[in-house]
Amino acid sequence: MAIDFSFGQDVEDARLMMREFLHTAVKKEFEAMRNNKDATREDWSTLVKALRGKAKEQGLWLPHMPQDVGGMGLGATALAAVSAEAAKVPMGPYIINAQAPDEGNMHTLYHFATEMQREKFLMPLLEGTARSCFSMTEPEVAGSDPTLIQTSAVEDGDDWVINGHKWFTSGAQGADFAIVIARTDPDASVAQARNSAFIVPTDSEGFEIVRDVETMGGRHNHPEIKYNNVRVPRENLLGERGGGHKLGQVRLGPARLAHCMRWIGQIEMALEMLVDRAQKRFSHGSYLSEKQSIQWMMSDSAMELYASKLMVLHAAYKIENGMEFKQEVSMAKHHVANTLWRVIDRAMQVHGALGYSTDTPLAGMMQQARWARLADGADEVHQMRIAEILIRTFNEDGSINQAVGGLPL
Repeated sequence: MAIDFSFGQDVEDARLMMREFLHTAVKKEFEAMRNNKDATREDWSTLVKALRGKAKEQGLWLPHMPQDVGGMGLGATALAAVSAEAAKVPMGPYIINAQAPDEGNMHTLYHFATEMQREKFLMPLLEGTARSCFSMTEPEVAGSDPTLIQTSAVEDGDDWVINGHKWFTSGAQGADFAIVIARTDPDASVAQARNSAFIVPTDSEGFEIVRDVETMGGRHNHPEIKYNNVRVPRENLLGERGGGHKLGQVRLGPARLAHCMRWIGQIEMALEMLVDRAQKRFSHGSYLSEKQSIQWMMSDSAMELYASKLMVLHAAYKIENGMEFKQEVSMAKHHVANTLWRVIDRAMQVHGALGYSTDTPLAGMMQQARWARLADGADEVHQMRIAEILIRTFNEDGSINQAVGGLPL
């Protein structure tokens, strides 16, 4: 049998090492700091910096990047296991330098950057001494259709001059540079060839952060930005001219799955909280765990989590083996994002008023979960793409098998 859902010993060792580090050293240090009422912002910053140093020393740094640039060199399936563990600990992905949007930008620069760009922009990200952002979404046009982008980049001598309006450029405050998608060839016959990508230092003249767009989860560094005659040298073109759409899709495909990997950790944590609470809360003659309605919440959540894990592992397997993965990633992104929302909601319901309060992490998890169904493609866009591929596959092959995982059954 070629089908094997177990990890090799090297992958399992990496997962357990990551779990041990995050759930003991990191969690313990964070809890101690929270209990210190006199702790200042500077104290927190010093702690996080020290924990990142420990992660690097212990070889738990950059799990998503190849070993030739200092990463752990994990494949996509191994990364799924490690990312799920990291998501269960506050700031876990940041501690190991695998946080969004830097994670996706590292991959993008690794595959598309010139040697100069690698040295100047990629290396500081890998070392953890710089941060970045990805600037594509615009308020004036639908974010789910990059071919509508209006931000322009025009050649002027040895420079490109960028003008436009972006928002939800996550991580822009404090970032050293942005990867910006702008229109360079408005008359290109193929709409996907009209945009290019540029590396724009955030200290460039004309780079203006208008505001941090506040969401239902509060302020989380999703700024609105204006590009007012921002000049960057010709050498800051990232990838080929007209390749912005391709670059964006190459970046967002694995990035969508990376989100799913982290969401699985959150789903698992919420379900564990639900099960734990249900067995401890006595009401109307029995524990909540003995009531059928609560058991159905448990079983529905368990089945949805199980399906989520299988989807993520299969999509990761396809990526790791150089196979076509768009359909599987779209399915996983849609299913896992919705599972995240439903399971947290159920856990909150079982906790009652306590779950709605901030005495448990569920309220904060719920606030953050809602964006999952919008970020990196709204539910409806993924459903549209899934249907398109399903129809095309049936018309070409007379079978839908390749559009539903291509599995041997």
